[in-house]
Amino acid sequence: MTGRRRRVESVFQGLVLAFLAAAVACAEPEAPAAVADGATPGKANAADRPARKKASATIAHIRLAGELPDGVGQGGLLADVSPHLHRIVARLDKAAEDSRIKAVLLVIESPGVGRARADDIRAAIGRIRKAGKPVAAHFIGSSPVHYSLAAACDTITMPPAATLELTGVRAEMMFFKSMLDRLGVAAEILQVGEFKGAGEPLTRSSMSPQLRAQYESFVGDLYEQLVEGVAADRGLAVPRVRELVDVGVFTPESAREASLIDAVGYEDEALTALAGRIKAEEPKVARDYAKRKVDDDFSGLGGLVKLMELLSGQKQDAPGGRNRRIAVVHVTGEIREGKSSDDLLGGGAAGAETVIDAIRGAAQDEQVAAIVLRIDSPGGSALASDLIWREAQRAKKPVVASLSDTAASGGYYVAVAADRIVAAPGTLTGSIGVVGGKIAVGGALEKVGVHTDVVSKGRNVGWLSMQEPFKDHEREAFLATMKDVYRLFTAKVAEGRKLAAAEVEKLAEGRVFTGRMAKQAGLVDRLGTLDDAIDEARKLAGIAAEEEIDRMLLPEPRGLFDDLFGAAASGGGQVARWAVGAGVAAPLRAALVARVAGLPGLEYLAADADTLVTLLSGRPQMMMPGRLRLR
Repeated sequence: MTGRRRRVESVFQGLVLAFLAAAVACAEPEAPAAVADGATPGKANAADRPARKKASATIAHIRLAGELPDGVGQGGLLADVSPHLHRIVARLDKAAEDSRIKAVLLVIESPGVGRARADDIRAAIGRIRKAGKPVAAHFIGSSPVHYSLAAACDTITMPPAATLELTGVRAEMMFFKSMLDRLGVAAEILQVGEFKGAGEPLTRSSMSPQLRAQYESFVGDLYEQLVEGVAADRGLAVPRVRELVDVGVFTPESAREASLIDAVGYEDEALTALAGRIKAEEPKVARDYAKRKVDDDFSGLGGLVKLMELLSGQKQDAPGGRNRRIAVVHVTGEIREGKSSDDLLGGGAAGAETVIDAIRGAAQDEQVAAIVLRIDSPGGSALASDLIWREAQRAKKPVVASLSDTAASGGYYVAVAADRIVAAPGTLTGSIGVVGGKIAVGGALEKVGVHTDVVSKGRNVGWLSMQEPFKDHEREAFLATMKDVYRLFTAKVAEGRKLAAAEVEKLAEGRVFTGRMAKQAGLVDRLGTLDDAIDEARKLAGIAAEEEIDRMLLPEPRGLFDDLFGAAASGGGQVARWAVGAGVAAPLRAALVARVAGLPGLEYLAADADTLVTLLSGRPQMMMPGRLRLR
């Protein structure tokens, strides 16, 4: 027992040292809000300090940078190292309500957001401006989505060496068939729905006419939204904006001349201009306003205990008082069976078990008046999606679906259980169809001298074998299961959206829509943000507009140790077990490790490989067409 204990302690200490190094490297202590920009706080007694002129105002300084995903996210230290969208929105809303704050400087440095999440941030910026507080953007440049954040502010300043990209909308998809042919690997992908092209990257060398047609459709609508948005934000004529988009790339000075920005200057100059606007000679600057502080003193035994508490995660504070609550249940990432993950390596997944527990808990909580499903998912397992749908549909409380950047296929399947669906104009949704298949590597193995002999009994026992392609009767058996799932999908859409079956068929077949297109087609009820969805939930629950409510975010935040050891404890899902049996787990792990090591390009390999493993699991999947990269 003693030896075993020592080994455990040794492993534990090694983990602690590794995480300590990462924490110290990542955690940057926050400058106190009461300290003026450039000042150094001292510890002298008040009597020893010279009298200061009281500052006339405080400017909140908030930086938008790095990934800002949907979801509750990690607990503990990682909540601040890798913040989620709702924390940024909460900080912006606090600036709107804080009487000390007279203006906000928003530093926009290529944050990882899509169009729907950008709309949530734009709405929060609008609430600050509605409170009578100017918002200035210091825009360091990047994509049109990032520019839309800056354009929501009162003024935009860019540093002289930056570049403004307003280049339009582009969708990219990689195709691997030629590579697989050279390797002797046959990918067998079946689909129900003419436009359901999720497997095309493995079976074709370019887009099919059907897939290209639908991509042209939603890319065209996103382009129109971009042009209309810039015209409205900057007070420009639509034809003029089209001309500017065709130019696409601007130096700061040329962007200023085109009225896309207001000034060329550095961050300190943007602050000075903002101070002049609020007529404050010596404003205080609350650096990283409302960001939770991270105490990075982990020395001694007390520091070790503190570090372990931070890494293990912390439960969110329960809303106090007797206010009624709106539960926001996040469905983020690919939908899978088992438990959810929100890790630093694979990007996370929405596990049916975790999401169902969250919905059930909210439904049973007497203080919860309504439930909002916040969905940011391209879909995934048909079975897992159906189980989540059932739990949402049977909740005896109003349920509203809020669609984020992507809520397609299985993600949309879950949404139709709701009483109301709210989407952003730029949301990608729909994709009502089913896809699935397997990959046959027997030919590739033969090329390197590996031969497989088989002894079997049963006509379709080899239908999921990776040694050879489907036999005709095996393909028929698999396709029959997919057609049944497709019938189930379209029936649920018809029931949930109160549409005739014939009308659903016109919208199905795997077609993808923007939120704006989906609203016109009757697939969603309203265009708006998460706050708009909560407003719908409030109305359905009969809560007056002036009555205060609390938000409860679900599922509970996870700690780093949960994700490190939780999967091992639960045994993983069917896809994970299949992956191990198929011998692909090791390459996936290697790709993930390479991603952590910072080798360029391999992060895409890791993400694509994970999606392909799901697609090729031999189970019907509700997934978007292909691995789409949208810019």
